[in-house]
Amino acid sequence: MNKDLVAVFEYLEREKGVKREVIVSAIEDSLVQAAKKSISGASNVTVQIHPKTGMIDVYSEKEIVDEVEVEAQEISLEDARELDPDAEIGQFIDVKVTPKDFGRIAAQKARQIIQQKLRGAERDVIYEEYRHRVGELISGTVKRFVRGMNMIIDLGKVEAIMPMRHYPKTEKYHVGEKVLALLFEVSDTENGGAEVVLSRSHPDFVRQLVSQEVPEISDGTVVIDKVVRDPGYRTKLSVRSTDMKVDPVGACVGMRGMRVKNVMRELKNEKIDIIPYSPDPVELLQNALAPIEIRKISINPEDRVISIVVDDDAFAAALGKRGMNARLNSELIDHEIEIQRMTDHKKSMAVQRLELAESDDPSLDEPIESIEGINSLLFEQLLEAFKNEEGVLTPRILLQASSDKLAEIPGISVDVADKILDQIRKQRM
Repeated sequence: MNKDLVAVFEYLEREKGVKREVIVSAIEDSLVQAAKKSISGASNVTVQIHPKTGMIDVYSEKEIVDEVEVEAQEISLEDARELDPDAEIGQFIDVKVTPKDFGRIAAQKARQIIQQKLRGAERDVIYEEYRHRVGELISGTVKRFVRGMNMIIDLGKVEAIMPMRHYPKTEKYHVGEKVLALLFEVSDTENGGAEVVLSRSHPDFVRQLVSQEVPEISDGTVVIDKVVRDPGYRTKLSVRSTDMKVDPVGACVGMRGMRVKNVMRELKNEKIDIIPYSPDPVELLQNALAPIEIRKISINPEDRVISIVVDDDAFAAALGKRGMNARLNSELIDHEIEIQRMTDHKKSMAVQRLELAESDDPSLDEPIESIEGINSLLFEQLLEAFKNEEGVLTPRILLQASSDKLAEIPGISVDVADKILDQIRKQRM
């Protein structure tokens, strides 16, 4: 038992950073109750463990008396003076009373308390060493897999866990492989310990990787405003510069794209979009969608919804695979995004115009004197082409016409025709 204890003390000090006196004190405290049970009637029992030899001694405080009546609590003056020559009647003295079978009891208790104390000491070591490093990049080695594909990562003194949800499904690892990850959090466990949780799927993992590659971010010249991810597939980050002379996108991309390529390599070729930041969500969305052109846009500020119309051949790219591009852009601008094909938009507008044209609103039959954005010459041509029997142009007549029909008039394109019809529709709705 003694040699085993000393070996445990040395191991905990060397491998786990747990001080020997901490373990010794914990075992001593735990053995007091066991000692009281083994020594019937004893009072003020204490246990002492020699930290270098591992020897365990049990002491009971006894009163010095002339005649011993309760042996467990009293000691004669003669016996007391063998321990302390200056002992006097009425004083108390600690007497060694280690039970014969106490070594076995001590061994069982020591194992239990060492496990408990080890968890507590490891927790303290973890908190002391890692709680200030949350949000930093940290590297380790895959040690084993638990509960499915949750990874245990060896960081040296402690082991960290990387839950399956914290690394992309596209990434596969093997025992012994080196891993770089974000120190996501240090959390308490059910058994009283603590664990370091790592992540490779959190957006801040990319933020730290980019910051590591771009010196302008470290010195504050370039700021990463927001990062959104579909881990393993695509990351979008908006960046801005505090110096008008510095292009934030160019700084993050690097010469010949080397900086962003280094980040992509660590992310196992996950795509990265670096977007110029704007406080205006519409402008930020346009930056995020470039080179896709937004043909029409409307905003519902109360519900934080932005509806856009794009050309038919750009619809798939704007939406992205499994809607990923639209979803990430929505997170980036903090608005819900609705995307519509131009042909679908035109059909929808045509239906709305026809429904409006068939309504009983008398204002639809009032003459139009002018149309905003249309000069007098074009207006005269519209009047000549679409006037009724009374020789006037009314909203109802225009709403019943198609944009292609209006575009037959020289100087009016299909886009201009759409704007005219939308303007008439909005004015009457």
